[in-house]
Parts: sequence; structure tokens; C-alpha cells
Amino acid sequence: MPTPTELRAIADAKFKKRELQRLDGCAAMAEYEAASRATIEKTARLRALRLSRGVAAPPKPTASKPTASKPTASKSKVGRPSKARASKARSAA
Repeated sequence: MPTPTELRAIADAKFKKRELQRLDGCAAMAEYEAASRATIEKTARLRALRLSRGVAAPPKPTASKPTASKPTASKSKVGRPSKARASKARSAA
């Protein structure tokens, strides 16, 4: 059975461990919130920059050339012999 001084030492160690965890958690949360604020501010700054560029010089419409439609590939039997031809070729060899 542990003595009262040992019990007190164990309790103090647990308390210190929990206190350090709490402080680390607070610091991590503050860091997370700072990063989140920085991202929001950067996004707002870039959005304002993009919108000011769009107002200053609206994009010029480009004349697109009409593209010819490509013919669709049809399924052909070229390159692959039928089963009947393949069996005749095997029996002849």
C-alpha cells in the first residue's frame, strides 16, 4: 500500500500532466484559429483583387472558330479474327 507522500506525488504528477495537456491544447487552438483567420483574410484580399481587375478591364470576347465535328468511331472487326477463323487457323497449323 502506497504511503500518503507517495499518493500525493502521484496525484501531483497527474495534475501536472493534465495541466500541460490543457496548456498545449490552448496553444494549439490559438494556432489553429490564427491560421484560419489568415486564410480568410488572404481569400478576401485575393477576391477583392480579382474583382477590381475585372472592373478595370472587362475580358474581351474571343471569336471562337467553329470546330468540325469529329466522326465517331464505329466498332469494326478489323484486327481481331472471329472465333471461327481462329479455330480454323489452329486446326490447319
